[in-house]
Amino acid sequence: MATIQRFEDLKVWQQARAVAKHIYVLTKTTSLSSDYELRNQISRSSGSVMDNIAEGFGRGSRTEFIQFLGYSLGSNDEMKSQLYRSLDRNHLDQHQFDELYQQVDVVTKMIVAFIHYLKRTEHRGLKYNTTVGVEEPNLANYEPQTTNHEQ
Repeated sequence: MATIQRFEDLKVWQQARAVAKHIYVLTKTTSLSSDYELRNQISRSSGSVMDNIAEGFGRGSRTEFIQFLGYSLGSNDEMKSQLYRSLDRNHLDQHQFDELYQQVDVVTKMIVAFIHYLKRTEHRGLKYNTTVGVEEPNLANYEPQTTNHEQ
């Protein structure tokens, strides 16, 4: 496993960033751009996912990192709910919804895997020892499941 020195190196943060970028594009190119409340909510929740991963990493303790990953997980689920609202309001078609939901679900599974890894590791965090960095879990065998979310 690679030792991570910066939050930007975390694959889970990179995936959350990709989702946030995708959300941003949709808020500019679909009718979501005129649904101000929903547009702002989904934009904030997508940013919150990546921001909480970064903040948790920067806290320097495993316990706090797990706590902030939990916040990210909550924001990620909030974003899933907002995707349903976007679909129900015809801002997204079924294909757009399915594609984005699958990406968000990948982030969910990565966060959950990272939480489980951190709960099992002996590494207590940067503020407890002199070594720099944290090892990232190996998610190479991770396979996202595809589901049909039509209602």
